[in-house]
Amino acid sequence: MSSPRSHRKRSSRSRTRAHEGRRDSPKVSDFLPTTAEEISARGWEQADIVFVSGDAYIDHPSFAAAILGRWLEAHGFRVAILPQPDWKSAEDWRALGRPRLFYAVSAGSMDSMINHYTANKKRRNADAYSPGAQINRRPDRANAVYAQRCREAFRGVPVVTGGVEASLRRIAHYDYWSDKVWPSSLVTSKADLLVFGMGESTILEIAQRLDSGQSVADLRNMRGIAYLLGQNESLTSDHIFGESSDTTTVELPSFEQVEEDGQAFARATRWLHRETNPFNGQRLVQRHGKRMLVVNPPGLPLSTEVLDRVHELPYQRRSHPRYGNDSIPAWQTIKDSVQIMRGCFGGCTFCSITMHQGRRIQSRSPESVVREVKGLTKSADFKGHVSDIGGPTANMYRMRCTRPEVEAKCRRLSCVHPKVCKLLDTSHESITQLMRDTRKLPGVKSVKIASGIRMDLAADQPEYLEELAGHHVGGQLKVAPEHVSDRVLAFMKKPSAQSFDDFADAFIAASRKAGKEQYLVPYFIASHPGSGLEEMIELAVYLKRRGYRPRQVQDFIPAPMDIATCIYHTGIDPETLEQVSVARGSRDRSLQRALLQYWVPENDREVRRALKRAGREDLIGEGPDCLVPTRPPSGASRSSREGSPQLQESRRKPSGTTPGYRRASREGGERRKDGALGRKPAGRSKGGRTRFETDRKGPRD
Repeated sequence: MSSPRSHRKRSSRSRTRAHEGRRDSPKVSDFLPTTAEEISARGWEQADIVFVSGDAYIDHPSFAAAILGRWLEAHGFRVAILPQPDWKSAEDWRALGRPRLFYAVSAGSMDSMINHYTANKKRRNADAYSPGAQINRRPDRANAVYAQRCREAFRGVPVVTGGVEASLRRIAHYDYWSDKVWPSSLVTSKADLLVFGMGESTILEIAQRLDSGQSVADLRNMRGIAYLLGQNESLTSDHIFGESSDTTTVELPSFEQVEEDGQAFARATRWLHRETNPFNGQRLVQRHGKRMLVVNPPGLPLSTEVLDRVHELPYQRRSHPRYGNDSIPAWQTIKDSVQIMRGCFGGCTFCSITMHQGRRIQSRSPESVVREVKGLTKSADFKGHVSDIGGPTANMYRMRCTRPEVEAKCRRLSCVHPKVCKLLDTSHESITQLMRDTRKLPGVKSVKIASGIRMDLAADQPEYLEELAGHHVGGQLKVAPEHVSDRVLAFMKKPSAQSFDDFADAFIAASRKAGKEQYLVPYFIASHPGSGLEEMIELAVYLKRRGYRPRQVQDFIPAPMDIATCIYHTGIDPETLEQVSVARGSRDRSLQRALLQYWVPENDREVRRALKRAGREDLIGEGPDCLVPTRPPSGASRSSREGSPQLQESRRKPSGTTPGYRRASREGGERRKDGALGRKPAGRSKGGRTRFETDRKGPRD
């Protein structure tokens, strides 16, 4: 067997230079190995680290296995990837061979349950991260299953779990699909360590320390990890995380307590979210029976220099040749996109970005982004169109607190709610200049912004809006007002409906100034905690007045560890411990969905039922605000919304497809005059664009 360091050769920079000349005709050897034959072809006896992933292997910086694998490779480690193995036995694990250091296990770019099931708990008919969009390529709760197969294949090899699923299930959590509280995924997976967050620094430190001869137990003083103490082990006080962290330990209510008591679950949720700032986060512990779960403070954010290095590794920017001609929808969507930042300080209670990517914005340098776009132009299949430069929220690029000493102590869950923090630098100068620089590069015909933007930050930035509307929108811009009820928006930590109206006016004005007819594609959520029939009727009337017709409904999905999920499960707001109304039953959720598509004939019966239940019969008739006519329309006799052609269309789309919207200029035969919103005549519909997010559950800003 080779020595730990004898095989470390070329630097990342030299590999990048060698890589540039063969980008358009990559060989299997240009990718990280995925089989024993590919490992042997490199002259290796074994890999140092084996990544087990629920996704197909796409060598692109939007996918975790590629990023972390290339990052370790750049530091001299031999890395192999086992993508979407047959989990029904350990044979695929054994075939690849025993890793020298450890297994790195991830369910993939999404929580496996969200990947598999809709908000109605029905099986999805496509998987965007699999070849040919095939389903059944990964198990439910994949982290636990994969980790168990690692143990079965080679006993004694350390198992480290990570990724979105691990991050969101690191403590006792509510699981929507089984409707019960589950223990930490460390309990079900029996992994040695759980890495939460993005992981580049953490996994490199794990590899280096194991390579130096340290044991897994020696790694328990690392940031960004969680582990279980043995029954006979006690928590020690000598864990040092650096001067920037308060090392006080906070004990959360135990698994048994949160399983039985909603108040205890809410308190645990509040403490967890309060300790997400890496500069003051405290160590958390939670008892699980006779064992204790330990969650160390979060990892520190990457510097711009390190983030640049991570994104400029020698990625092939395509799927592994093992998939032949099978298209992978997620790769098709992002292959010509460029990530410029990560993290989100919005703090939306239904969104998991902060719990995985962090609240602090980490941005690449403009020079690094320009180099990547230049690299795209050298690809033979690049047609000149950059599909996106962005991240979770494109216009948060390079935004941060202007007082680092205050930021290090801050425990706010959102920098923009209930109002924008006065210390937040909201300048759009950097992103505006980056948009200009990239679109002017030789070989680039257009650069689009498809990530979504934060409207309350952009509305009063005329220079940014003019650049955006004039050059970076392909006819439609997606935004996420989510709701219009002030009560519901407060639970969501989203700005008021007036903020959406202000942005819409500013965007349409900028589009007109550029001589373009462009439209907004807004997202709205049904059945969010705090949203009852009264609030959904308010939203439906708002849509009617402004001519929005959503062609695909988004139901609230309670993802593990979100604040909104806590409210859904317990009926308690974890920040105030006050009771909150929640639509849990299928009937209530069905009525809310129908109200979002009040004009669909198949929804007529449900809309009438909702209006009568809420005492709003005044909205039945021929008035300008009426949602349904006095007499049911043709087709309303079909009792189930399953017959809706709009819904049939949405079900045929791959998982992750963005909904399209038709915006009508006529409502009830009466022409609307609110032209500032850029009305499109009824019947002229344009489908929404498709985007697959790599580190969160949906298109949220």
